[in-house]
Amino acid sequence: MTRLLTGAALALVLTAPAMAQDADTVLATVGETEITLGHLIAMRERLPQQYQQLPDQALYDGMLEQLIQQQVLADAARADLSRANEIGLENEARAFLAGRVIDAAAAVTNTDAEIQAAYDAEYGATEPEPEFNASHILVETEAEAQALVAELEGGADFADLAREHSTGPSGPNGGELGWFGLGMMVPEFEGAVVDLAPGELGGPVQTSFGWHVIKLNETRQKAAPPLEEVRAELEQAVTTQKVDAAIAEITESAAIERMEVELDPALIRDTGLLE
Repeated sequence: MTRLLTGAALALVLTAPAMAQDADTVLATVGETEITLGHLIAMRERLPQQYQQLPDQALYDGMLEQLIQQQVLADAARADLSRANEIGLENEARAFLAGRVIDAAAAVTNTDAEIQAAYDAEYGATEPEPEFNASHILVETEAEAQALVAELEGGADFADLAREHSTGPSGPNGGELGWFGLGMMVPEFEGAVVDLAPGELGGPVQTSFGWHVIKLNETRQKAAPPLEEVRAELEQAVTTQKVDAAIAEITESAAIERMEVELDPALIRDTGLLE
C-alpha cells in the first residue's frame, strides 16, 4: 500500500522549485521530431499583434497544437518530397532569414536628432501654400447659371439657391466645398476661384461637370505641419532608410554573380519544369 505523505513532507514537495526549463524543453514529439519550448517562443514572436494579446495559456495551447499539426503534415509531405517542395522550402528559409536581418535593422531606436533631421529635410524649405474655402452651384446650362447670378446680385442667399438648384453632391450642404489647395480642382474651376476675393461671386464657369456659379468664402496660408503631427510618418521614413542602408551594405559586401543567360521570361509560369 502506498504510504501517505506526512504534512511536513507534503509541504516540502509543494515548495520545491520546478525543474529548470529552457528553449530545449520538449513539449511533444511527432514521430522522431521534438517540439520544444523554443519553437513556441519563436512562433509567438512572429504572430500578428491581435494574437499577441491572448492569455498565455490560450497561446501556449493553440501554438502547440498548430505546431503538432504542421509537423504531422510536413512529415506526410516529406514521405514523397517533390522538387517543387524542395525549392519551396529553400525559398521559405531564405525569406525567413532575410526577414530576421530586416527586423534587426528596423528595431534600432530612432533618435530625436534623426527625426528632426528628417523633418527639416521634408518640410524645412516648405513655403506656405494658399488654400481656399469656396461654395458653388452646379447647373446644366449657361442660361440657368446666368439667372442664378442675377438672383444673387439681387440679394438672394447663396446657400438657399444651392440647396434648391445645384445638381452637385454639395447642393444639400448649401454648395459648400470646404477647404482645398491648388491642383485639387479642375483647372477652369481653380482659375476662377484664384481670381476671386473673399466674399466675391464668380462665374458662370464651364467645366466637364456643367456650369458653376462660385462664391469664395475664405482663404488662408497652409504652413508646414508641426513636427509632432507628422512624427509617426517620419519615424517610419527614418526606419525605412536604416533598413535600406543595411540591405545595401550587406549586398555590396556579398559575392554576387549574375549569369548571362538567354531566357524567355514566360518560363516563370511553367510549373511543369518543377516536376
